[in-house]
Amino acid sequence: MGNTSSMLTQYDIEEVQEHCDHTFSQQEIVSLYQRFCQLDRNGGGFISAEEFLSVPEFAVNPLSQRLFRMLDGLNFKEFVAFLSAFSSRATLQQKVEFIFKVYDSDGNGKVTFHDLLDVLRDLTGQFISEQQREQVLTHVLEEAGYRKDSLLVLSDFSKV
Repeated sequence: MGNTSSMLTQYDIEEVQEHCDHTFSQQEIVSLYQRFCQLDRNGGGFISAEEFLSVPEFAVNPLSQRLFRMLDGLNFKEFVAFLSAFSSRATLQQKVEFIFKVYDSDGNGKVTFHDLLDVLRDLTGQFISEQQREQVLTHVLEEAGYRKDSLLVLSDFSKV
């Protein structure tokens, strides 16, 4: 599985299925492997953020820089696990965990007011002012029982 020129064995497919909690069927994993091989232009068994830029859906995503940070250097198994959060078969918990990682820009397991503000800024661009963004976030946090200076761990983040 490390060398993209090799084919997946049945064992590899089952291992990847297990790794992504059976979010994808075996045929879907084979299709994802073919796409992975197309993206892995140098055949090294890993996808760089630059290689992932060739996927138009990610290149135009307002959160692309955050996603690319999560993608850089993924092997095939990690690639499938990353994509599993986008599957309709992923559980709500899997989706929340993925989104938490998007917000947790430094990977310390905590989301700050500024992390939330950065993502909101990425999503809204110039459509609302910085003051409006801060007001909205402050209100959302207060509604969930948190303050501007709260550090949200995954369980807190799920409540917001």
